[in-house]
Amino acid sequence: MNRISNTFLFNKDITAVEMLPGITRKTLSYCESMMVCEVRLAKGAVLPSHHHIHQQSSNIISGSVRYTVGDREEVVCAGDSVMIDADVPHAVVALEDTLVIDVFSPMRPEYL
Repeated sequence: MNRISNTFLFNKDITAVEMLPGITRKTLSYCESMMVCEVRLAKGAVLPSHHHIHQQSSNIISGSVRYTVGDREEVVCAGDSVMIDADVPHAVVALEDTLVIDVFSPMRPEYL
């Protein structure tokens, strides 16, 4: 991952990583206790149910997705957020092309 500065990080300098078909991620910034990622989902893309030790806040910038968190399912759109506690199963289906900013605590070393 290209890093020019630890203070100023420029999206244009960060290479997107394909997570799954139709889903890409850029790790925008991070420190030991927090990580910020840009996730782009193409309409119809599916992020299967999974869980991790990190707390996660997903902030929908544009588009809409169907989020399942635990036993609850909701459609979230631009301006909405989802807060996910550690180890809670969650899944996403993109209802349209969508841009999400995810914040993880602590940071996810596998995303570096």
